[in-house]
Amino acid sequence: MTFRRRLICPFLFLWLGLRLVGAPAGAEALLIVTGDQHSSYERTAQFVALVDRLKAEHPALPMAVLLDGDTQEYGNIVARRTGGAIDFAVLAALVRRVPTILNLGNHEPEFYDFDDTVHRVRSTGVTVVSNIVNRATNEPFAPATIRLKLGREEAVIVGVTTDKLATYRVAVRPSLDLANPVVWAKKNFSGLLAVAPLKIVLSHAGLAADREMLALVPDGTLFAGAHDHLRFVQPFGRTVYFHSGSWNEYVSLAWLCRDESGAPRWVVEQQRVPADGPADPELTALIRDTLAKNLTPEDTAPVGRTAAALSTAEAGRFAAAALRQGAGVDAAFIGNTTFGAGLPAGEVTHVQFDACVRFDGAIFVAEVDGARLNRLLAAANQGPDTSFAQRQGESNFAAGPAQIDPARRYRIATTDWGARNTDRYFGAPALTWQEQSGPKLKARVLAALKAQPE
Repeated sequence: MTFRRRLICPFLFLWLGLRLVGAPAGAEALLIVTGDQHSSYERTAQFVALVDRLKAEHPALPMAVLLDGDTQEYGNIVARRTGGAIDFAVLAALVRRVPTILNLGNHEPEFYDFDDTVHRVRSTGVTVVSNIVNRATNEPFAPATIRLKLGREEAVIVGVTTDKLATYRVAVRPSLDLANPVVWAKKNFSGLLAVAPLKIVLSHAGLAADREMLALVPDGTLFAGAHDHLRFVQPFGRTVYFHSGSWNEYVSLAWLCRDESGAPRWVVEQQRVPADGPADPELTALIRDTLAKNLTPEDTAPVGRTAAALSTAEAGRFAAAALRQGAGVDAAFIGNTTFGAGLPAGEVTHVQFDACVRFDGAIFVAEVDGARLNRLLAAANQGPDTSFAQRQGESNFAAGPAQIDPARRYRIATTDWGARNTDRYFGAPALTWQEQSGPKLKARVLAALKAQPE
């Protein structure tokens, strides 16, 4: 088998959605990449154990962990009560194993201001990159780029983050000078990415901005996206663009290979991190003890049940169906980043429910014709197999009728977040939303969980 065929085979496996076994032939280095972890303690110790396993299986291979933002989650009550203590312990654990780089996301400063957050992250040994500027000093909170030695060559890693101010914690917003990521990339990418043979972009700007930035990177760039809680791998020539999902459910393994000319080429596979898989004992004990000290009986009280375990996507569709029924509408749409973890089988506790349905909100209703409803439903419930042309970044989980009359009018519902960002989630022309009285989103989903049979 020629070297070219050995490189093509991994991409074929990715296209077919199959899991690779071992390193591809000729691999020179490995990057373990993820983002949008959001204090996901169900798989935190398992993620670190996976790093240990990869080091043991490939002891001679240079490795690093790249974290593409949002390691913290204010909605996690234990993270909030401890100031993210487990999350900082995880960063320190990773650094003890491999070089670790964090691109700041909008959820990093969940418990401290930006300067303090960066200081605390650096104190663990993690290297921070970011293009976010401190408004008070007109200086960046961290360098936008760093260099990393990977075997015989050096990589340059550039970090860029979303400029959507509403996605940052209210208290830190006055300190931020946020650049439009595409404008910033047009000004900086060519100079920053030209200084090393291996080019890596960590973007926490979301897919919509990434689409434009992809046109600005050299062929052969490894381009990691985050912020939209998506998971997929999309090659463009020698460039590979990918999102690693959220809540530590999956990680991306980026293997550095070569083509026949000797030019670098990245082979990316995505591997699930099972919640019941091997876990680092030290972190397992820390998480267990921290949860025991910080969860109250109210937090661990059951609030409903499921007939079977639900993934994040399945839970999102379940919530959309609950909203549809509870609001008495024809179809319901909920933004995908409303949801974090999935739901366990059987009893669901208060803390598990809050980890799943991250945000509450009032319910808003609008009318659309059947043709538009068809388009909205077709664009909803995206997954790893959705074509890149159909992807739109943040999207909706939805529930609607199986049969739609294009000429008929239909009532649809969403949350206040969807209504406020109607262009992003529902396109043009902008819909006119009216607030519906009655329970908010969480109460409607809880009612559906309580109605599940035992």
